[in-house]
Amino acid sequence: MPFPAIEPTVPALLRFAAERFGPATFLVADGHSVTYAELERRSARLAVSLLARGVGKGDHVGILMPNSVDWALAWFAVTRIGAVAVPINTFAKPRELAWTIRHADLSTLLAWPGFGSNDFLTRLEEALPGLESQRPGRIALSAAPYLRTVAVWGSPDRGWVTPVVGDELTGGADTAPAGADLLAAAESCVTPADEVVLIYTSGSTGEPKAPVHTHGTLVRHSYNLTHIYVVRPGDVLFTSMPFFWVGGLVTGLHAVIHHGATLITQPAFDAGEALRLIETHRATITLGWPQQGKTLAEHPDFARRDLSSVRRTSMPAMVPPDRRPVGCDSLGMTELCGNHLGADPYLQQPPHRRGTVGPSVEGLTHRIVDPDTGEPKRPGEVGEIWVRGYSLMQRLYKREREDVFTPDGFYRTGDCGAADADGWVTFAGRLGDMIKTSGGTNVTPGEVESALCALDGVLEAYVVGAQDPDGATIVAAAVVPKRGHSVDAGALRDRLRTELSAYKVPKHIWVADKKELPFTDTGKIVRSALADLLSDRLARAAAGS
Repeated sequence: MPFPAIEPTVPALLRFAAERFGPATFLVADGHSVTYAELERRSARLAVSLLARGVGKGDHVGILMPNSVDWALAWFAVTRIGAVAVPINTFAKPRELAWTIRHADLSTLLAWPGFGSNDFLTRLEEALPGLESQRPGRIALSAAPYLRTVAVWGSPDRGWVTPVVGDELTGGADTAPAGADLLAAAESCVTPADEVVLIYTSGSTGEPKAPVHTHGTLVRHSYNLTHIYVVRPGDVLFTSMPFFWVGGLVTGLHAVIHHGATLITQPAFDAGEALRLIETHRATITLGWPQQGKTLAEHPDFARRDLSSVRRTSMPAMVPPDRRPVGCDSLGMTELCGNHLGADPYLQQPPHRRGTVGPSVEGLTHRIVDPDTGEPKRPGEVGEIWVRGYSLMQRLYKREREDVFTPDGFYRTGDCGAADADGWVTFAGRLGDMIKTSGGTNVTPGEVESALCALDGVLEAYVVGAQDPDGATIVAAAVVPKRGHSVDAGALRDRLRTELSAYKVPKHIWVADKKELPFTDTGKIVRSALADLLSDRLARAAAGS
């Protein structure tokens, strides 16, 4: 479908959606909802108060809160006036918060006082020493030299906070509120080339990276991707993916707005509540990580919930086989504003394509190259995936372009894959995660993990290279069984021998409770720590302890 005849900017998209879909529900979150017309009107009030406080084009404004109506209002208020939104991970600890606020050069932070056990205000005081003695709107700290305002919803009890009441920043403003004319004038200055978001993503090593995207990229790409996972007018899309990551932002918040669909979300993923929301709101699309689908299917409420409304999902375990994707998967990353390889997963594909992540999204070009030399690989050969095109970030914040892109404009993704003669790519894992065994063979963890997860009784599987007592690198795995299932490591290895080449079968499998495994606060396995755990188990087994 052609892109609508509007300028690809957030303010133009917001006004277009409000005019076309006004009374329809845009978002439901944590018992609150907002229509398209209310979204435009309420975000305008907040945008006007931001302008009155001197926030304008190019200023960096952080958003620290879970998925909510307030998050959506903050996002659209910031971006419609040309300021740059900086979504902040709600899992961030004080040290991480301090680093992000300084690195992002935030001038303003829009936040909730807290959520669940997370006290954001106390965390900010720990992150920024001296904050307690600051005045609202007059913050001046060497730890965050550009930060002036921390605006908080609710009734915060801190003297340095600027309250947000009725979607307006209140208290201590030295300027009269700006009006609708000034807001319209500010919006008219926003162009597709202007920066819209600086969104942090964890790197495989070192500090987080901060890709920078423009209005044109975000608006066009979020629209184009809805024709891969197919969002239509009248759809109800459920996702609990956080808005502070590109998945929740692009395939959630910005997916529905193009089509007048409704987004149902959660402040944090809760399987029982997710099942209730999907049933109550008759969700037609459910998006999330495949593991979340397994968690839903394992929940005690699963059997009694009516999920027959779901026609499409990226969590196949939660629907019967006849409603699961039958084609290829997809591959995305923050640097590409979401998926960059993929096709409609519900379109039947020839057998040789079903294990792929698809072809290039239209407008993008991929190369498979030798990561050391940059020389192209032949069809079927595994190499590093390079990409360039319209949805590629403008740059990494505070990194020189020459450090990020090749001379001809390609980005080295750090992902490995092989392309067939038609350009359909099979993903082979992260460059740094590839296991090179002491026998000289290369093993892709993802392939072995997929094979393990397909076996009866297995809920999750994680594969790494571990050290045996002789110092050799071997393939090892940790497996989490499904609830109520007893899994035998030896039996799993026997089954894998019928599915995989012998050198890919883990020489050691640890059947573990999930709480025994090392995860980050965001739920990602820490592979280096898991490798140490498995190496230690092998050493203790050899010592007879």
